[in-house]
Amino acid sequence: MCHQGVPRNEATFTAVARLAVARADGDLAFQMVKEMTVANISPRLRSYGPALYTYYKKKDIEKAFEVDTHMLQSGIMPEESELQVLLRLSVEAGLQEKVYSLLHRLRTTVRDLASSTIDVIEKWFNSKAAKKAKIPSEALPTVEGIRSAMVSRGGGWHGLGWLGSGRWKVEKTNIDKNGFCGCCGEQLVTIDIDPQETEKFQQSLATLACERAHCGNNFNHFQDWLDQHGPFDFVVDAANVGMYNQNFQGAGFNIFQVNAVVTEIQRKHPLGKLPLTILHHKRANGARATSPLAQRLLNEWSNSDAFYSTPTGSNDDWYWLYAAVRNKCLIVTNDEMRDHLFQLLGKDFFPKWKERHQVRFTLTGRGANFHMPPPYSIVIQESEDGSWHIPKSGGDDVLSPREWLCITRPRGMDSKPSLSEPDKNLASESCGKKRGSSQRSTGGEGVGSHTIPEISK
Repeated sequence: MCHQGVPRNEATFTAVARLAVARADGDLAFQMVKEMTVANISPRLRSYGPALYTYYKKKDIEKAFEVDTHMLQSGIMPEESELQVLLRLSVEAGLQEKVYSLLHRLRTTVRDLASSTIDVIEKWFNSKAAKKAKIPSEALPTVEGIRSAMVSRGGGWHGLGWLGSGRWKVEKTNIDKNGFCGCCGEQLVTIDIDPQETEKFQQSLATLACERAHCGNNFNHFQDWLDQHGPFDFVVDAANVGMYNQNFQGAGFNIFQVNAVVTEIQRKHPLGKLPLTILHHKRANGARATSPLAQRLLNEWSNSDAFYSTPTGSNDDWYWLYAAVRNKCLIVTNDEMRDHLFQLLGKDFFPKWKERHQVRFTLTGRGANFHMPPPYSIVIQESEDGSWHIPKSGGDDVLSPREWLCITRPRGMDSKPSLSEPDKNLASESCGKKRGSSQRSTGGEGVGSHTIPEISK
């Protein structure tokens, strides 16, 4: 290609870098990335993989972190798999400062961790190097200094180094509905979401909706409608609610399930306005044709300025998500938001927003039950006494609690005072119970009483 004057692109360089892996030539793979930047071609995350993984196999820590530095300088943020490689190298070499730094990079990058990453973390805390890891006595921060650092950083971490001393105790645990650890009794916290981040996310969401959904003028009309009729405390993804459990022959969209959710929200918040219900106009028209009662419900919501029907050619997901972000309110949906549309929103801010604003639901013959967002952030948390709580991937189902690692060690003289005896007994008693027996709830709230009308199968 060079001899023939054919322009090379990112895919070309990355292909050669991957070929270099076959002969374990990490230097050649890395050179391809460097040549890419010289040629004013922006590398991608995949461009760095061949060099990073080759250096990992060769246990070349220095060059692996050189790749990491180049990545960051090029504006490429490593994800969990890349950070895991760096963590493995650091754990195997007993590099306590790098391990500490990488745990915090995982905290800011990953909401919950894959089992393979959890295994590496357990290996570290059970190692001799981790036992020796601590802040020198002359540099130990005061209790006030630790608390000040945590407050200034939004809570959930202090970033000052390994607190405490001696052997670490690693246990598997669940976190109860109030955020308390079943082993050590520590209460996890909600980590602040930057208002400026929310504003930027809202703007990028509107731009993506107009560009990707091809609904420019329609979406602008929706924004004007929100200006006129908002704000709202709740948004309902009516399509998701109406199709809940409709997996039997002859089943379809059920508007009465949507009404059950709307009515339960009203019951719980009698002084608030009706939630905003968003539904594609084809489903809305189909529901109107089913019965006079369905027609009456839709008219009631429309007349209350609490119903928006999305137009032909639009994806209603963009509408209900934007409405929830713009109104800084809760969205009622069981949609896990994992498809291509939501992948466009990135892996940094969106998962944090979703965690704090999504209300999941179940429906029975007695009505709607809501499972509110947890009163704590599902990310790695570092406590002011030096303990760690690390969430494992999985457990999104509201009836299946997520598993966490609870990692503690003896507290130093300058650390936070130990738990009181009653608190110690409570934590010990809770940790000793069978997993999942006493911490079955993950933020669930309330049982509704609105009856869903019988429908024919």
